[in-house]
Amino acid sequence: MQSQSMNNTAVDLRRIFEAQNLSVYYGNSIALRDVTLNILEGKITAFIGPSGCGKSTLLRCYNRTNDLIPGAEVKGHLTYRGKQLYDKTVDPVVVRRKIGMVFQQPNPFPKTIYDNVAYGLRVNGMKQNLDEVVEKSLRKAALWDEVKDKLKTLGTSLSGGQQQRLCIARAIAVQPDVILMDEPCSALDPISTMRIEELMKELKQEYTIVIVTHNMQQASRVADYTAFFNAEALDGGKRVGYLVEVDTTDKVFSNPADQRTRDYVSGRFG
Repeated sequence: MQSQSMNNTAVDLRRIFEAQNLSVYYGNSIALRDVTLNILEGKITAFIGPSGCGKSTLLRCYNRTNDLIPGAEVKGHLTYRGKQLYDKTVDPVVVRRKIGMVFQQPNPFPKTIYDNVAYGLRVNGMKQNLDEVVEKSLRKAALWDEVKDKLKTLGTSLSGGQQQRLCIARAIAVQPDVILMDEPCSALDPISTMRIEELMKELKQEYTIVIVTHNMQQASRVADYTAFFNAEALDGGKRVGYLVEVDTTDKVFSNPADQRTRDYVSGRFG
């Protein structure tokens, strides 16, 4: 039984994404089943749960990067600001411009710091005021003071934490509406992780953020809402993920409605 407390108590908040009975298949195998979940504007929502429970699979639905995986199929309903995200009239390229993604491993392009941030702008024909937008994006990513004198050096020359903030600057340069983060701190040291977490809190003033994390302490520190996913084994040993519960982060960690959530956040399994 899924808890929909967040959906019922937050009707006064604007829903950026609404998923209803959303399932994802890879070929003939179901990876995620029957997810009903709202993502609220201007909030940070964390997805937690054991490996293989569909957290990243769901995250990729929001900017249609599952489309790039052969055999992937999304069933059910998923709306973005009220419009069906998988309608045939929707251009996935436009979707990915509005809904940016930051990945687990920092992935700067083999270009200069400046060109990394300007890349999306140029690709989308946004060539006005490049210097201004690059500086503004690097400032928003809390990186400008560290790189302002070496914008012509390679982005790959930066430290891991700096590279991840560069990727965040690259994502926000094209003025997205939403930023998706797939375990953005898993490859970083504790100090870099703290910088990224502080940055997320600042960015939510302008962006809606959805983060997948295996770090429950991170979810408790940064997220306004937390969704707990679990997985069960099917015949043949394959696993299918499903949503167990979603609510305010405080409630999920202090007084969850479902025993499975209680067991997970208390460390009894997972």
